[in-house]
Amino acid sequence: MMVDLIGRLKEAGIPVNREISGAMESVEPSQFTDFDLEDFWCDRPVPFMELESGISRTISAPHMIVTLLHHLEVKEGQKIVILGSKGGYLAALLDFLVGERGSVVIAESNEEVIGYTEARLADFECKGEISIVSLGEDGESKEGAYDMVDRVLITGSIREVPGEIEGLVQEGGFVLGPFGGRIHQRLIKREMQGGSWFDTDLGGVVFSPVDASDSGLNPLDPVSLSFHIEDSLDFIDEIFEIDEVAKRRLNELVISLREMPRDLPPIDEFSSEEEILEHPVVDLLLSEIDWLGPLWPLFFENLSLDIASPGSPEEESVGLFGGHDDLVP
Repeated sequence: MMVDLIGRLKEAGIPVNREISGAMESVEPSQFTDFDLEDFWCDRPVPFMELESGISRTISAPHMIVTLLHHLEVKEGQKIVILGSKGGYLAALLDFLVGERGSVVIAESNEEVIGYTEARLADFECKGEISIVSLGEDGESKEGAYDMVDRVLITGSIREVPGEIEGLVQEGGFVLGPFGGRIHQRLIKREMQGGSWFDTDLGGVVFSPVDASDSGLNPLDPVSLSFHIEDSLDFIDEIFEIDEVAKRRLNELVISLREMPRDLPPIDEFSSEEEILEHPVVDLLLSEIDWLGPLWPLFFENLSLDIASPGSPEEESVGLFGGHDDLVP
């Protein structure tokens, strides 16, 4: 099935060289998930585990895995850090590519995911060395410094690379990942040359947050909502024309949300109508409803992405935005 999938990806114009093809054919995705792989063979993400919070963590769609590996430009003997586990599957593919003299370090912040990944890799026969380190809430490792590395691969959306991780990249190496908010990101290759960073924009993508805890934020968390509005505005403004007055008021709303206390009571399915209407975030939104009301559907109802799966046997056309359906709606 993998050979057929790779053939479809090549026919769709996805770059798959001999080394990447060999890695994909050699590493069985079933070693890293117990979920049905039908979606994977149809070039869509597949879950590898469900956290106690109910959030699913996924292995990326094959076309995106291949795209990341292509842009990562892996060579034998290199040292690579992966930010975000993906169940260990990406680490196994990279282990095949870097070979016996190479090494792969997985940096992961969620302890449940770390435990799962360690268990899966314990049954995997590495060519080189794969290890896992735990990241703290600030993105710094709890185990201390890593060795200098050639590549850093970020497997989920992120706004900034943690300082310790960014400081690992040696001259000529680079960071590759989806930079941006929860709505839309740019796949950026950030290369270290002469002590400075140089960015190459490789296109728009949509990934879920690299930190699992960010996927489960309460929708009425004021900071989370402010980022959602800000990210949506940047994305929507590329498609629809929003007047300058509305933009100014939206930016003022973002500031007001970020100035709210962080310990506001959560709202869930058990909250009463009175609790919802009296919630400070809802109260703020209702106070701005005269001008915000007409814009609200653009931000929350009509912002649907047509996700491409070019390696699917049923795929007839590429979606409007392409991208990657590794997102949490």
